[in-house]
Amino acid sequence: MTGPVAAVVVGQFEWVGANPVLGGLLGGVFIAALNLFGATLVFVWRDPSERAMDGALGFAAGVMLAASFTSLIVPGIETYSGGDPLPVLVGVLLGALFLDRSDVLVPHAHYLLTGRRRADAANPGDSLPVDDDRLAGVVLFVLAITLHNVPEGLAVGVGFGSGDPATAVPLMLAIGIQNVPEGLAVSVAAINAGLDRRFYAAVAGVRSGLVEIPLAVLGAYAVQSVTPLLPYAMGFAAGAMLFVISDEIVPETHRGGHERVATLGLVVGVVVMLYLDISLG
Repeated sequence: MTGPVAAVVVGQFEWVGANPVLGGLLGGVFIAALNLFGATLVFVWRDPSERAMDGALGFAAGVMLAASFTSLIVPGIETYSGGDPLPVLVGVLLGALFLDRSDVLVPHAHYLLTGRRRADAANPGDSLPVDDDRLAGVVLFVLAITLHNVPEGLAVGVGFGSGDPATAVPLMLAIGIQNVPEGLAVSVAAINAGLDRRFYAAVAGVRSGLVEIPLAVLGAYAVQSVTPLLPYAMGFAAGAMLFVISDEIVPETHRGGHERVATLGLVVGVVVMLYLDISLG
């Protein structure tokens, strides 16, 4: 997808400079649609193995990891803050802090993906099945997945808000691609949280994806309304994604004895994102 083909793909979004908020809306719809596609895979892939899910989530983490730098941090510093790294780095710290504080109110994603609560440091044997409290598990499931969709939707919106399709398009494609395994994980998590019918699991996946659409619009509108906010917003989105990768995805994919598969998945995800960034950027 290099050369003329890449130029054509990016060229389809040249209008973004004139209407970045509409671009944010379409970007949000695109990534939500791929989240929906991933969520509905549970109908055909009814019982994915833990090994396969760890590899798929590792891939998603790799895409997010590379995108955080190539589509947010680096262009934020080099293009939108005049080479001054401070605004972007402040944004990175604020994004990570936001997710850290939010996790105080919302359970960690591994609680939902595995159907277990993380063992307390003082009581390592305290690991309770979610089925012990079905209603609470379902409510917490929705809240946690919503929280972890925040940086993805915001990142796409900020990318389009920059008005630069060379930044926005690779980021949109990357987030969309990683939303496929993440959407499947959402459906599996819904089942683990007590939603024993696959229809409801898919609906939960759709719901989490739809959260990204208004956030994408909000991100694009915010950075357009307050232009100096852009490098801070790019750093914020990157910091939030980095927090999710390190605090949630990597530990969870390494706890079941499939760390090698998860690591290889992460490397492949990084390679895919770098290819997208170079060929489309």
